[in-house]
Amino acid sequence: MFVLLNLKAYACDPVEIAAAAADVADETGVRVAVAPQTAAIGRVAETGVETWAQHVSGVGSGSHTGSTLAEAVADAGATGTLLNHSERRRRLADIDAGIRAAERAGLETVVCANNPRQIAAAARLEPDAVAVEPPELIGTGTPVSKADPEIVTDSVAAAGDEVPVLCGAGISTGEDLLAAAELGAEGVLLASGVAKADDPRAALEALVEPL
Repeated sequence: MFVLLNLKAYACDPVEIAAAAADVADETGVRVAVAPQTAAIGRVAETGVETWAQHVSGVGSGSHTGSTLAEAVADAGATGTLLNHSERRRRLADIDAGIRAAERAGLETVVCANNPRQIAAAARLEPDAVAVEPPELIGTGTPVSKADPEIVTDSVAAAGDEVPVLCGAGISTGEDLLAAAELGAEGVLLASGVAKADDPRAALEALVEPL
């Protein structure tokens, strides 16, 4: 199982969380990655944790003020990027351009989508993985695997055999992680369950303990 922790713009210490994630990954053998704010990518990567960008723009170098270049985050230490998170939705053409930009920079990609229909469309763009996240469940502590398991199973079917599916929205416990796996997901995408925890290391340890 792949655990991808999105720190969003939370008031947390990204380096502290990244160091904890690196330790948990080393101790358990579970693949854990952290996606901090762009400005913190270099510091997070220095902890040795697998580091992802929260977004890259579908452009190359040039006159693109305010854009996030895939090459820039790769140079800073990122090895992957989220695209089309529900808090940063893109048009299909922009998602496609983002995937291509990430490919040029050697970044792995996870494209987020709200439902199985969108998962099907995203999978056809050939990202490395997709993540299903009903926006109404994000940050609620109620995982989609419990609220509506068919969204996960239908998304796995919609993505096909070539594109792995991650389960997001409301994931916070080891029980949630196991439920996602039983529904066919190959990983989880989570945020507040760890980033806003009083003890992020303990939260991560509890999350992966069932594995």
